[in-house]
Parts: sequence; C-alpha cells; structure tokens
Amino acid sequence: MENEQGAVRQGRGRVLRRTLVVLLSVGAVVGAVLLFLQGGRQTARPVGPAPGAQAGSAVRAGVPAALPDLAVLISEREARLRKHPKDARSWAVLGAAYVEQGRRTADAAAYYPKAERALRTSLTVRPRRNPEALDGLAALAVARRDFRAARQLGEAALKADRKRWTAYPPLIDAYTGLGDHKAAKRALDRLVELHSGPVVLARAAAVYRDQGWREDAAAALSDAVAQAQAPAERAAWLERAGQLAWERGEREAALRHFEEAVRLDPDQRAAQAGQGRALAALGRTSEALSAYRVALAGQPVPQYALELGELYESLGLSQAAKVQYDLLRDRVRREAAGGVDGDLVLGVFEADHGDPLTAVRLLREEWARQPGIEVADALGWALHRAGESKEGLRFAAVATDRAHGGMVRSASYLYHRGMIERRLRLGGPARRHLEEALRINPYFSLLGAPAARTALAELGEAPWTDVPVMDDGEEPQEKEPEAEEPEEEE
Repeated sequence: MENEQGAVRQGRGRVLRRTLVVLLSVGAVVGAVLLFLQGGRQTARPVGPAPGAQAGSAVRAGVPAALPDLAVLISEREARLRKHPKDARSWAVLGAAYVEQGRRTADAAAYYPKAERALRTSLTVRPRRNPEALDGLAALAVARRDFRAARQLGEAALKADRKRWTAYPPLIDAYTGLGDHKAAKRALDRLVELHSGPVVLARAAAVYRDQGWREDAAAALSDAVAQAQAPAERAAWLERAGQLAWERGEREAALRHFEEAVRLDPDQRAAQAGQGRALAALGRTSEALSAYRVALAGQPVPQYALELGELYESLGLSQAAKVQYDLLRDRVRREAAGGVDGDLVLGVFEADHGDPLTAVRLLREEWARQPGIEVADALGWALHRAGESKEGLRFAAVATDRAHGGMVRSASYLYHRGMIERRLRLGGPARRHLEEALRINPYFSLLGAPAARTALAELGEAPWTDVPVMDDGEEPQEKEPEAEEPEEEE
C-alpha cells in the first residue's frame, strides 16, 4: 500500500516538473518575441531621485519643493550634521530648507530663527567663498520682507561668485521691494545670460508684470509651467499664472489654474486661497468660504485672513469678519517673532477696517525702510482714509504713474487713486481711473468694486463740451494735476 502511494507521489512530482518546464519555455519564447518587437532593447523605467535629494536640488536652485520632500531633506541634513558638524554646505542646505518650510507653512517663528542659525553656522565654518550661505540668507531676508538686508546679502553673494545665477532671484525681489525697478530689470537681464529654465522664466514673468507687460508675463509663466519637472514646482508656477489671470479679471481661467495647482500639490495653499478669490467673484460663495478655510488651516497667512474677513463682511456677517480680523492681528504678531515685517499688511487692514491713523504711522515707517510700489499705494490710501487726501494723492501717483515708477496695471491701485481724486473734486481724473480699474478687473475687490461702481454713478457722465481740434488733428488730452513724488524719509 505504501509503495503504491509513493509511486503516485512520484508520478505527480514528474507531472509538476514537466508542467513547470513547459511554462518556463513558453515564458522564454514570449519574452524573446517581446524583445524582438522592441528592437532587441529592454526598456527600464528610470528611477527618480530620492525625496531628500530632489528637495535638496530644489532649495539650492530656489525652486518650490513639496512639503513631504522638505521634511525628508531636513531630517537627513540634521542627521548628517550631528556626525559632521563642520560640513558648511549641509548647514547652508539645511538653512535654505528651513526657509522654504517656514514659507510654505507660514510658521515663521518656528523655522526662520532656525534657518538663520543654520546659515550663520555655515558662514562660521566657512567664512570665505561661501555664496550658498549668502544666497540662503538673502532668501530669508526676502521672506521676512527685509529688502535692504536682502540686497546687501545678494550683492555679497555675487562678490563671492560673479557667475552665481542663484544670487539673482532674491536680488530681483529686493530691488523690487525697494522700488528700484531699473536695477531689477538689469538683474533679470544678467540672470537670463547666466541660466535658463522654469525658475528663470517665472522670475522674468514677475518683472514683466511689474513693468506692465502682462502678455509677456503670461507667456513666460506658460513656458515655466510646461518646462517644470516636479509636481510641486509646476503647481507653484500654475498658481502664479492663476494670480496673473485674476489680476486681468479672468475669473474662470484663474480658477482653472488654481484648481490644477492644487491637484498637483495639495499643499499649495496660495492656490487654495486663489480658488477662494475666484469662486467668490463667480458667486460660488459656499465653495469660496471652504477654500479660504482650507488655505488658512495649512498656511495661516495674514493676507488670507484679510480676504476671508472681507468676504464675510460682503455677506453682512460682521461677527465672522471680526474673527478673521483678530486672527490677522494675531498672525502678524506671531510672524514678528520670526523676524517678519508685517507692517504693510497690518497697515492695509487698519486703513479700511481699523484705525486709519495707526495705518498712516505704520506705513510711513515702512516707506522710510523700503519705498516700494505696494507701500506707496497703501500709504496713499491710508492718508486718504485719515483725512489727508491731498498728501495721499502724491503717493497714489507713485503707485500708478509711469513717470513715478508705477507701471503695474493694478485695478486696486487705480481704484484708490480714483477715490482720492473724487474726494478732492477732481471729477475727470477720478472718473477715468475708476473706469480703468473696473475695466482691468471688474471683480478686484468684494468691497472695493461695488464702491467704485457707486462712485462712478454719483460722478455721472463726463460733461459734454465743444472740444477744439489741434493742428495735427488730435484732440487735446485733459491735464491731470501734477503730483510730486514723495521723498524717501531718512
């Protein structure tokens, strides 16, 4: 009996072995056929860089990195530096990663002091020829809105390495923040000579936008999106493209850009706030509120709180608006602990929703430190709100006149100037600037756009007069009152 069972088992084993041989033979034949059809070449999918390495390459080049990859990079650099505390490059990379992490999470108090310590340590370890640490410190200064320091550090990085292209992006931000648009354009020209790629295209788009070349800016951003490699980078350029579309009043196009950015990078909070902006303009209020809340939960930026508060205010929900305004003040205080200058956003808020005199004080100090176009517009408006419209017009001219450097075609800036002129009984210029504001972007502000329409209705149609014809056949242009450029305060 046992012999019969053993014979059965041996027979089954032989059958299984034969079956296995047949299957292996068939597999070999199929593999050979596939190899022949592929031209005799085996194609393997390339293995991408590890998350930490990918984030490291991104932060060194000033490219947005995904938050999970940044966390890996920070963990790796911290572990390495515990074993190799004299590694100057790792200290510089760690500092740059902290800057990006602080920017992406809006947790300046937690990350910016750590970033400064890491970058200063890199300089201590290698005090000479360390442009990487200087780049990181310049980027940190930009994140803190300290444009004077950013300019000094960026220029120091260039002295250490004249061909270091990564020194130019923070320098361009610094020159722009200080109102030196000619220097920003020169820095861009040099950057384009030294390097190419998505980060350069995105930087060029920002300069073109500031010069009033909106179509060029849109084209450059489109190319940046097409050439971007990592999803987080592509999402960042899509967010900027959405913002540019929004500034032109293209609600649907802006929303598409923002939605695609969030799809590629769910941590792209600026795009989520952009969704809120566009959805509110489209009348999709519930979705807009949800988008703003998600953005604020992941990146509690004071500007988002201001926009959400104004959305609540436009809906008549004053108590809910007050909650956001209180959050804004709290966030400005928290960011100040990380060295961030929040006087601009706080001044803008106080001018419209708080104490205009406080706004004037804050913004005068800001203008003395860094006289950029944004500050000129905000200070002009705050002066108007505080009852000093004549002086306010001088600053509004800086923000809107090409002769004074105001080349950005901003609906908000033009609205402010038009309302100031209306208060000063300059009917023609007021009408023209308010009309232009609504023509550029009819949805520029949930509170400002309706106010602009009301003001235009009260101004009425332009008076009809017999216009003399000049010898060359052209009609004479209405002369606006000259606005003296305010001097930078010492």
